[in-house]
Amino acid sequence: MSQSDFRFKQFTIRHNRSAMKVGTDGVLLGAWSALNAHLNPTRILDVGTGSGLIALMMAQRFEDAEIDGIDIDSPSVEQAKDNVENSPFKERIKIHNQDFSDINNYNRKYHLIVSNPPFYHETTLSGNNARDAARHTHSLPFEELIEQAALLLEEEGIFSVIIPSQSASDFISICAQNNLYLSRRLDVKSTEKKSHKRALLEFTTAIHAAEMKSLTLYDENQQRSEGYAQLTKDFYL
Repeated sequence: MSQSDFRFKQFTIRHNRSAMKVGTDGVLLGAWSALNAHLNPTRILDVGTGSGLIALMMAQRFEDAEIDGIDIDSPSVEQAKDNVENSPFKERIKIHNQDFSDINNYNRKYHLIVSNPPFYHETTLSGNNARDAARHTHSLPFEELIEQAALLLEEEGIFSVIIPSQSASDFISICAQNNLYLSRRLDVKSTEKKSHKRALLEFTTAIHAAEMKSLTLYDENQQRSEGYAQLTKDFYL
């Protein structure tokens, strides 16, 4: 297997042409979103699908779901289409070269919207336009992502994201301004001695007490922790 291949239990991802590479963030979000929820989503939207990783994870987890994956980067879209076509889930996933900001492109609402959104700021631009668009907030500001998600979410739907921990408070506040309220939060750190680096956040249109948990990815031997292994057991080989 080449470095551009990531083999999971039920599908393989190639990402050499994709601006958004396969990484832990995407795997965490794909495994955690709507976990143990009463909702059985049949319409799912993956915003910024990149290589199609999260869309494929959603298809594996929710057998009755139809998934739309969107991305503004054409090479990423073409690679995601190839990954989907070579998977067992190709009949239920559609990949679109589409801008999330154009609400007129959407003719239905979704039970679950997931996104591993760009979160770096313009001061860290690399000069690689496709990579910068996939990683930097100028291509999809949090405010725009949240506003559009609120418009496209079914009344009892779920909106899930993974973002840097330091951005979580602002993100939660913007969601509340759009009538989306925190229902679950998972704070993630790489090892016990490190500080939390990522926050997985889940929102609904109903206000209730949020489930708050934390996850450490690796133990002192740099092996996957029991919690990480359990969360991802259906995907990692």
